[in-house]
Amino acid sequence: MDGPSLPLNVRRLLTTNLVVNRLHMFVNGIAILALFHYRVTTLVRVFKTRETPLLPYLIVLVSEIVLTFLWVLHQAYKWRPVKLEVYPERLPGDEKLPPVDVFVCTADPSKEPSLGVMNTVLSAMALDYPPDKLAVYLQDDGGSYVTLNAVREAWKFARFWVPFRRKYELKFPCPEAYFSAEESAHERFIGSSEFAAEKKMIEKRYAEFQEALGKNSVNARDSVSRDHPPVIEKKYAEFQEALEKNSVNASASVSRDHSPVIELRVSAVITNAPYFLVLDCDMYCYNPLSARLAMCFYLDTKIAPKIAWVQFPQKFHNLSEHDIYGGSLNAIYKSNIGLDGLRGPSIYGCNFVMTREAIYGTGKIEKEVDLNKLKKSFGSSNEFIKSLYKSYKPQLPEDRKPSAELQKELQLLASCTYDNGTDWGEEASTYC
Repeated sequence: MDGPSLPLNVRRLLTTNLVVNRLHMFVNGIAILALFHYRVTTLVRVFKTRETPLLPYLIVLVSEIVLTFLWVLHQAYKWRPVKLEVYPERLPGDEKLPPVDVFVCTADPSKEPSLGVMNTVLSAMALDYPPDKLAVYLQDDGGSYVTLNAVREAWKFARFWVPFRRKYELKFPCPEAYFSAEESAHERFIGSSEFAAEKKMIEKRYAEFQEALGKNSVNARDSVSRDHPPVIEKKYAEFQEALEKNSVNASASVSRDHSPVIELRVSAVITNAPYFLVLDCDMYCYNPLSARLAMCFYLDTKIAPKIAWVQFPQKFHNLSEHDIYGGSLNAIYKSNIGLDGLRGPSIYGCNFVMTREAIYGTGKIEKEVDLNKLKKSFGSSNEFIKSLYKSYKPQLPEDRKPSAELQKELQLLASCTYDNGTDWGEEASTYC
């Protein structure tokens, strides 16, 4: 009989932070009580003597009461700070890990340069996760041909970058971060002539990739269209053989139209992964284990039913040493450690892993549910509605190329008018 399995995550109490925080609260609390004692006694004296106007004292007292109330609210996340430690090495084998879809959103290549966006896409494709369970989607709200051509160039470069990152276990899945940092390959490869030769080849490929994107972005501002039909392009078969040779067959898709939920709908009938990772176009994956770290929570049967999302707060680099505006967002990290147990941290719009069930609100959907009722919430696509059930499997052939019938469904789902007349965003999908 097997013994109890080791936990995938552990909550550790930050005792030093707890003692310091509570001592600070106590000292501040005593000072606030002394202040209110002074205010009240002063008000009583002024009220009795009538020597000075009462209104200014009342205004000051009310303002201090409001500020004290806000201070009390902010003590909640300082009361019991904890640190959640995860152990990805304890996860089940790759064959038992659930699929994950990655969504990257962009809108205008003149404001969001293609090189940065494609580095984000490449970092997602290079995540340390079973390649047959990872799909990357890029949504371009501007419908720019610059972005579409940039993705095609990224796919070409991915044929070399993804296998290189996995083979040498690079710390950074983003090529830009890798080439601008100190050597991040596994120490056992440092000094290897084979590694040095392949790195030189990758540097050359990346330089060619940068040059191609630079030429492609000449008229970036004029390429954006505010009114355009949906275009969906899926790349898989053309470099499947090269990627499978290196145990990598990550796929990437592009969907274009004006709607923030297109990726959800389109991906539902292509891959329909139960979990999805959302990335801002300029916020690349810093840790190749990101998806596995999130699974340390979702695969914990004790806490998974209570989790809607796992948040990775944004972290910025290359900031000025004299930054006084908190641009590094360190305050978020300090406050988040005390929000466990208080329904968790807020969602920041990107850099999080969420379940489809949470955003759809379909946890209790049964097969007996009236189809018309579901269409009222989720639109007219039968294939999309089928995807709401846990038993649904996308109907794609081995070459992963959608049939003509499915292509029509994809065009419908990618349309910005698909939600018209539905309850989506009102009664359905309360998180959207």
